[in-house]
Amino acid sequence: MATVNTYLYFNGNCEKAFNFYKSVFNKEFKFIGRYKDVPEVVRPNFPHCEDQHIMHIGLPISKETMLMGADLIDLSEKENNTAKHFSLFVHADSREEADRLFSSLAQEGEIKLPISEQFWGSYYGICLDKFGVNWKISFSLDPD
Repeated sequence: MATVNTYLYFNGNCEKAFNFYKSVFNKEFKFIGRYKDVPEVVRPNFPHCEDQHIMHIGLPISKETMLMGADLIDLSEKENNTAKHFSLFVHADSREEADRLFSSLAQEGEIKLPISEQFWGSYYGICLDKFGVNWKISFSLDPD
């Protein structure tokens, strides 16, 4: 079966964001590659990326899920508009895990919808993390 994973792009703070996600999910990076490792013939494709910027990073979240990202520097980008384009949805294994993930991700961010029981049978909340990434955290209250 095919799997779908999320790839996040940052404007110079990918490493900082992924260190934060590493602490939230209590996982270790599978791979970290920097632009200094990119062959010289390819480097012109990334004119504003410096040696220390992240070319690719992978953080296994579960057996099926890998959170991936990179810095793709855009000098014209004044602010991070990431949340306008997508959300990351995490289905937690327990209410306690949902609470921990939500409170960790919302720290220094913004709570859009406090995590609580919803009319459709889920314990659910939405927050914007301090890097501008939208997260939807859910735990099914239905035992089936």
